[in-house]
Amino acid sequence: MSITLNSIFKQTLQVVGILTFSAALISPAADAATAKRQIVKKSHAAKTVSKTVISSRKSARFVSKSPRRSVVIVASPPRLSYGQLAGLHSAQDPLDLKSSVALVIDQDTREVLFSKNDHAVLPIASLTKLMTGVIISGAHLPMDETVTITQDDVDTEKGSSSRLRVGASLTRGELLHLALMSSENRAAHALGRTYPGGLSTFVGLMNAKARMLGMKDTRYVEPTGLSSQNQSSAQDLATLVNAAHADPVLRELSTSTGYQVAVGRQTLQYNNTNRLVKNPEWEIGLQKTGYISEAGQCLVMQTKIAGRKLIMVFLDSAGKLSRLGDAERVRRWVESQPVGAPKISATAQPNNG
Repeated sequence: MSITLNSIFKQTLQVVGILTFSAALISPAADAATAKRQIVKKSHAAKTVSKTVISSRKSARFVSKSPRRSVVIVASPPRLSYGQLAGLHSAQDPLDLKSSVALVIDQDTREVLFSKNDHAVLPIASLTKLMTGVIISGAHLPMDETVTITQDDVDTEKGSSSRLRVGASLTRGELLHLALMSSENRAAHALGRTYPGGLSTFVGLMNAKARMLGMKDTRYVEPTGLSSQNQSSAQDLATLVNAAHADPVLRELSTSTGYQVAVGRQTLQYNNTNRLVKNPEWEIGLQKTGYISEAGQCLVMQTKIAGRKLIMVFLDSAGKLSRLGDAERVRRWVESQPVGAPKISATAQPNNG
């Protein structure tokens, strides 16, 4: 019995030993498989991370062009006009005009129908080009002579753009048309630059003409109006409009509704800066608009209302369309006056409130 037990015990030990040895052999393989699975998972994770990084990098490259972070743009306050700085907009008038300076006179009798700060001297912007036209037209230079735009004609005062590129060639007549109708700055500058004697001679003639017309408040330093040093008063500008209206060339070109010019292989369409010339309710004989921030929106016109030839001057208007609105208000006011009734000279009074 003991022998049998001993035999069984020995056999049991042998079996346990074999199982233990087999487990030892199997365990590394299992660990290796587990490790392999872990390695595969880690490798997959690494690929995922790698894709994420690549995606992130792509995103970063995209973001560098269009950042998603909030950008705060601080707008600079609008530059005040000279009229605003002088407090001219505080003046009230019966027609509630938005222009701080206004003058309406009868062209034939010189009767003042409406005045508001009409002796204030302010920058006149592109109203300057009306005098430029007076000098060019009066000089009787050949209008078919070719003039080439140069770098000297590029605006360095305000940085304004132009469709007339450096090297473009147009006739003097075409440049005058664009300057008066569309207020083309390079066209106006080229007219002055190519005048016999040069730009300084031309500006000198502008000032001499102003003195000859009795425009005592007027001064020009260049032919475009981009400089705020070009200044005048409503009274002086009414005198200029009257003189310019006597020239049929200036009447025709300033009131032209549109004009095409061939520049190289292109044909450029230009339109009038004053849309009232297309309005059938208006009979406009001569006009000119102007704007720089120092001058505000400006407009001068010769027109016929209720059978009367009138000259209108609006300076330093507050909004882009308000100068035209002021002209409409004046027209309705003139038309509302009874036939034969004495005209009212509406003079603005300072607002003491």
